[in-house]
Amino acid sequence: MAYSMPGGHEAEVPIRVRLSGLSDLRLLVTTSTFPAFEGDGTPAFVSDLARYQARHFETLVVTPRVPNAPAMEVQGERLRIERFPYFPRRWERIASGAIIENVRAARANMLQVPALLGAEALAVRRAVRSFRPDVVHAYWIVPQGLVAVAAARGIPLVLTTLGGDIYALRGRLWDPVHRQVLRRAAAVTTMNREMQARLLQLGAPPERTHVLVPGADVKAIAAVGAGVRPVPGRVLVAGRLVEKKGIHVLLEAVRELHADSWSLDVVGDGPWRGRLEAAAAGLPVRFLGQVGRQEVGRALHEAEVVVIPSVPASSGDQDGAPVVMLEAMAAGRGIVASRLPGIDEVLEDGSSGLLVPAGDAPELARAIDRLLADQALRARLGEAARLRAEEGSVESRGARYIEIIRAAAGR
Repeated sequence: MAYSMPGGHEAEVPIRVRLSGLSDLRLLVTTSTFPAFEGDGTPAFVSDLARYQARHFETLVVTPRVPNAPAMEVQGERLRIERFPYFPRRWERIASGAIIENVRAARANMLQVPALLGAEALAVRRAVRSFRPDVVHAYWIVPQGLVAVAAARGIPLVLTTLGGDIYALRGRLWDPVHRQVLRRAAAVTTMNREMQARLLQLGAPPERTHVLVPGADVKAIAAVGAGVRPVPGRVLVAGRLVEKKGIHVLLEAVRELHADSWSLDVVGDGPWRGRLEAAAAGLPVRFLGQVGRQEVGRALHEAEVVVIPSVPASSGDQDGAPVVMLEAMAAGRGIVASRLPGIDEVLEDGSSGLLVPAGDAPELARAIDRLLADQALRARLGEAARLRAEEGSVESRGARYIEIIRAAAGR
């Protein structure tokens, strides 16, 4: 197997290689969202936390193959990433972005789901044999939690559910699957109290089910903003261009703005891009596409107002607590967001941001107008948000994950 080295060269290493003898525990992380490379635009909350975990544990990440990513990669002394193939490379699609949204965008992609499950089970089983983990940390109940239950039997499971698997995959088909996985978990983390209550109904262990939002790299966001000045009237929204992000509602709202001068930057890509660009025709809106973390950080600092217009999707899926919201808070921006579970647990209306009913374009427009017109209000809310964001840093949240993983290993 090959792993990347500085300069783009590759070196062969045996699959059973030990990363170091410094760690007292081995942690296997399974996830379907992991950047191919630094700054490729993929949400980095899993990779940020994995790097933090590697300070404490010998850590192996197993994740599906995506374009432009090496099959194996070593970061530092104690973090290795292995990417497994699951379909002929030419047609591999569902692991690039959000699996549920990719399947909804093209039903033919459903054919890749069983292939992904089978390939991931083989990859996890191989990792269990060669790496001998003490704990498995799986992101999402389906597919990673389900695969861990089948392919990593007897190894304590820490399960992190982020929203899509709870909100979109439910009912008589999915609830029994969730119950089976949750009852095998040594610990469960989730994004908000509503999701926690749902998990408890499905049989998650009450004393070991925690509300714990993955952290944002607060220091990196702050560093990018050095010397960057806000652009007057600039409004920003960032995220995958799918229904639940509510960008279609924001485009309705900006048509009702009373501000003399404004512009909207849309950062991100996804299956809804075409319809959103059509809806934005004639408006001062720029679609910047998927950009790296540095560019996202700079865009946040250039904005006077950052909008999180999340809505429940027709599939039932919705955001739990978007990481971009924590990043906007770290940048000290004035934020307008939807009043949804998780979001309203991070942002306090009138104190660290403004909350509006989800899907209400007129109310969203009024809140944006209010912030654009009041620099003192933006500054007050932004400073309160920045201070609150420090509680959600990778270091702060990562330390709690370390405690949970150690406790799971002890069981």
